[in-house]
Amino acid sequence: MQKIKIGVIGVGYLGKFHAQKYAAMDGVELVGVADPNPAAAQSVADENRTAAFADYKDLLSRVDAVSIVVPTSLHHQVALDCLETGVDIMVEKPFTTTITEADELISLAAKKERIIQVGHLEQFNPAVMAMEKHLTTPIFIESHRIHTFKNRALDVDVVLDLMIHDIDIILSIVNSPIKTVHTVGLPVVTKTTDIANARLIFENGCTANVTVSRISQDNIRRLRIFQSKSFVTIDYGKKELTVIKQHDELDENGMPRREVLNSCYIEIDALEMELKDFVSNVRNRINPRISGEEGRRALKIATEIIDQIQNHIKTHSEILGL
Repeated sequence: MQKIKIGVIGVGYLGKFHAQKYAAMDGVELVGVADPNPAAAQSVADENRTAAFADYKDLLSRVDAVSIVVPTSLHHQVALDCLETGVDIMVEKPFTTTITEADELISLAAKKERIIQVGHLEQFNPAVMAMEKHLTTPIFIESHRIHTFKNRALDVDVVLDLMIHDIDIILSIVNSPIKTVHTVGLPVVTKTTDIANARLIFENGCTANVTVSRISQDNIRRLRIFQSKSFVTIDYGKKELTVIKQHDELDENGMPRREVLNSCYIEIDALEMELKDFVSNVRNRINPRISGEEGRRALKIATEIIDQIQNHIKTHSEILGL
């Protein structure tokens, strides 16, 4: 089996893990890593026995595909250069900062017959993957993604940083267009929104209530899905899935009998699964499950949420003290 030649552009907090996974992967040659910080690039390169590049463009002629793990504001330009050179790309979420940028990349990828895969990692959380067979018709969805403050990914709004994970998951499980969006949010620590809530109402009647924060005291990542005769909960961090099914027969107290299924998949590495999927798509020329189109779809809703929040803040700036 011919090895797929891979590079990693950006070796900060997440990029170094991409490099580690590729370096250990069968059927893959990690050709090099690129980062404008020469010391960081060299450190990750030495750790993974590969080459370091200060300019990612020097890497492109040597590889079949790359992971793009740079700040979101740079996604569009880096991805554009990669696609122009004929390189398949795995772009960390969010896909881009604007819909116009996303459309340009999708169009170029089609023209060049290149693969775009967007790094919505939670789609490869094993609890999420195991959940799919338990879904019928979700009626109400409640999502909380609450993080302590970390001094990274601050170049984007919390909606693009965190909520976009939940938007992507919810859009993938509700088979209906969104009818209305109601939002609230505000900046607390940074100049962009740090805490936000969005209520998404779908045309089929399903409602999703999504809350995110990057300034909390605890870390909570949980999804709850209510549907007829069943209730599904996912703890993303613990990779735990709980399914409660309600049966028609009654128990001794006259309540519908319940069946509880608990599963834990802590031993499965979601990032490794995601990158193996990318390599397989590159090798077999398969359009990814989370392609540029799916990345754009989540970005479109995230952008609408951000616009609503910004308009709300401007309208009520005096009350908010902003």
